[in-house]
Amino acid sequence: MTVRRNVTPWASAALVLTALLATSCSGEKSNDARAATSSSSATPHGYVEGAQEAAEQQSRLLLNDPDSGSSRVLDLITGKVHKTARVKGAARLSTDGRFGYLHAGGGTHVLDSGAWMVDHGDHVHYYRAAIRDVGALPAGRQSQVRSDKAVSAATDEDGQTVLYDRSKLEKGKIASSRTLAGPYTGAVVPYEEHLLAFAGEGGTKKLVVLDREGKRVASPDAECEEPRGDAVTRRGVVLGCADGALLVREEDGAFTAEEILYGEEVPAEERAASFSRRPGSDTLTAPAGNDAVWVLDVTERKWTRVDTGPVVAANTAGEGSPLLVLESDGSLHGYDIADGKETARTKPLLTGEVRAGTGSRAPVIEIDRSRAYVNDAKGKKVFEIDYNDDLRVARTFDLDVEPVLMAETGR
Repeated sequence: MTVRRNVTPWASAALVLTALLATSCSGEKSNDARAATSSSSATPHGYVEGAQEAAEQQSRLLLNDPDSGSSRVLDLITGKVHKTARVKGAARLSTDGRFGYLHAGGGTHVLDSGAWMVDHGDHVHYYRAAIRDVGALPAGRQSQVRSDKAVSAATDEDGQTVLYDRSKLEKGKIASSRTLAGPYTGAVVPYEEHLLAFAGEGGTKKLVVLDREGKRVASPDAECEEPRGDAVTRRGVVLGCADGALLVREEDGAFTAEEILYGEEVPAEERAASFSRRPGSDTLTAPAGNDAVWVLDVTERKWTRVDTGPVVAANTAGEGSPLLVLESDGSLHGYDIADGKETARTKPLLTGEVRAGTGSRAPVIEIDRSRAYVNDAKGKKVFEIDYNDDLRVARTFDLDVEPVLMAETGR
């Protein structure tokens, strides 16, 4: 692999984050901190066995070519590429921030990227460890996986959900803890030591809250027509519906659901079906048909439709950052979300013909706090974009495989 660099963006971030970690974590020590630090048996704050804690985000890209089965992990800190297990026929690649899930017709293959973060609210910890092939989930046709710190919930196309012990996955083992009674519509989402799911028959589903044993413990007064798409944010869990979304929140053990409506009649083909975002952000994006993008500001409870060119992929870092849209001209475009005006564009990045709405094998935009990444499968490249500098191409990674599927971990 060849890496072409325009800048090296990591050094200043490392110094700042080192100071933040040292300052914020010191505040968590108890009054007996002096005795703890003097004891050779004390476990350092944030210690994780087998992992190295770092001062900066340890981003890695998971890459897969479904036709050949070739899989790679691109370390964005070192620029090195690691070979992993071959997984052929994957239709999608999803991630929970650490593990990659390659969804194929016969099941779901799990890959430990060896990069993740732990968010303590007032500060975060970043970790790196060895990349490890975990193996395949035993249940067949797993189509959606959602995780928190304790469990990974895998829901198949029939609505059957199996819970997997997250601590075992972290040790390279696959161990199911239980199967939910179900069936449930869409993904079952772990949240605040519970599980959120849609139950019922017909097009309209009722939101239910389950404990980790699968017992129904709450039923917020909320229904969702044609549920699809979900995202866990700092403000709560966003669940897509035909008329907009539900925002589910937990406070003092009670669960509430609030509607965030489009405010207009939206044709089925233009409704948000899946959400893209920067992890930790409360601003979500979703294609609004082929020629526009929905931006959902969860904090303001507001949908904004941005008219663009033919949409292949979209994402944003939120917090005043531009809306990034990969369009069928092969270029990455930047838009001001407030007024919908185009602010920047790159030269064509993609090799060959690109069409809007090309499904699960379409290129994607992965985004973090300072960079965005776009995969060019035919060109065997990944582009790193500085979206705060007029979409400047900061680095280009040349690969030995076609990165048809891509997901970023370590965020």
